[in-house]
Amino acid sequence: MKRLTALLLLALFSAATMTACNTVEGAGKDVQKVGEKVEDAADRTGGTDPD
Repeated sequence: MKRLTALLLLALFSAATMTACNTVEGAGKDVQKVGEKVEDAADRTGGTDPD
């Protein structure tokens, strides 16, 4: 019984960890896209002086 409980806890922990990794990766991609849009808008308005 203890072994079954330990395996179930390990499985739940592993599933939660994998889900968190995917969520953080998705959030990073979203932030990157927002940054690209800000850069594009700044280039269009002359807000930056690219070399």
